[in-house]
Amino acid sequence: MVKICCIGAGYVGGPTMAVIALKCPTIEVAVVDISVPKILAWNSDQLPIYEPGLDEVVKQCRGKNLFFSTDVERHVSEADIIFVSVNTPTKTRGLGAGKAADLTYWESAARMIADVSKTDKIVVEKSTVPVKTAEAIEKILTHNSKGIKYQILSNPEFLAEGTAIKDLFNPDRVLIGGRETPDGLKAIQALKSVYAQWVPEERILTTNLWSAELSKLAANAFLAQRISSINAMSALCEATGADVSQVSHAVGKDTRIGPKFLNASVGFGGSCFQKDILNLIYICECNGLNEVAGYWKQVIKVNDYQKNRFVNRVVSSMFNTVSGKKIAILGFAFKKDTGDTRETPAIDVCKGLLGDKAKLSVYDPQVTEDQIQRDLSMNKFDWDHPIHLQPVSPTAAKEVSFAWDPYEATKDAHGVCILTEWDEFKTLDFQRIFKQMQKPAFVFDGRNVVDVQKLREIGFIVYSIGKPLDPWLKDMPVMA
Repeated sequence: MVKICCIGAGYVGGPTMAVIALKCPTIEVAVVDISVPKILAWNSDQLPIYEPGLDEVVKQCRGKNLFFSTDVERHVSEADIIFVSVNTPTKTRGLGAGKAADLTYWESAARMIADVSKTDKIVVEKSTVPVKTAEAIEKILTHNSKGIKYQILSNPEFLAEGTAIKDLFNPDRVLIGGRETPDGLKAIQALKSVYAQWVPEERILTTNLWSAELSKLAANAFLAQRISSINAMSALCEATGADVSQVSHAVGKDTRIGPKFLNASVGFGGSCFQKDILNLIYICECNGLNEVAGYWKQVIKVNDYQKNRFVNRVVSSMFNTVSGKKIAILGFAFKKDTGDTRETPAIDVCKGLLGDKAKLSVYDPQVTEDQIQRDLSMNKFDWDHPIHLQPVSPTAAKEVSFAWDPYEATKDAHGVCILTEWDEFKTLDFQRIFKQMQKPAFVFDGRNVVDVQKLREIGFIVYSIGKPLDPWLKDMPVMA
């Protein structure tokens, strides 16, 4: 029986291994992590991450051919194929701080593999890693090999949160990069035969190592760039009276462009987009490609600009101060159908409003109060370190409260900010919300989920990203 072990039981490792176990009943799959609470959660009824469909997949396989364990060394030494899916945070100090990936966790995983292995192994990069990581890992393993042969493969994940299980069942492509040597090609074939049990052969692409590593960064950079492009247009639409939804619909009808990722919003978030682009910028700079680095920097700049613009719009609309005013925050996750808050625009928006002394009441159907407190008290990039290494700071803000439903959150509020496009926000009883708010009552829609006309008829002053401005807002210029 082929044995697979995955080091790292996070957003990538857990779901990916669960689907491999489901689709390949003859393969034994172990997911290992040094975090005891995380493994306990994977073995319980309350999984550590929320992802539609994940629960069913785990329950079908757990205890049969899918195991979650803290016995890292035993499972690593027994495995034929080892996936490494550990954190690769952005460095916060030293060479490349703020851009380069921190490979500390990767390196210690590689050293541990070298220590405990007694048989030849295929080691698969599953984390997002900078180009040439495979080479570094290869060096660590071969210099500590004790006669054991290692083949390094790059198998980047292209999952979208909220649809990860669907993506794994039916991927656009599976990418496997390896050495173009006889042993390298054999290793590629071994991994290919795992995926081929449910993925059509023509969707499994094989490349050299560097192409696979760079394809992951490039894919995320292109997607983020599309969001920044439509968000840049949204600012122009507001200035001219155009409607960004109509513009993006017209643009998306061009088959060369297509309609996906053209929704204007308060900005992109998630664990990969910013991190991967920063990584790309760093690699470009290291290779003397400063113009290319500058191009990609602009994608992040526009994203930050969009979040600032939103905060400024809120403050300027409400007589240029939100001090002491209650503002309801509807949605904290970076997008709907996930509880993930990594790099969510909500963090910067909330911090911006708190900086002006607002009182916030936050409601999100999937994000816990603890998580929101932690996010609002953490420095940039600290979120990507394992939880036990994250700095513990005092409770984020006494000015933040948490509501169990959107109606409680909006009671007595001066304004409502919609920051995640949860479906339930489209069907809220805004008549009821209007009644219980302070007047004038404001709605700031950062995701274009509400019917602007309807809300204005109820009596709200509405700001919706990229839509023609409310007459009220035209008289309240935004301070830069």
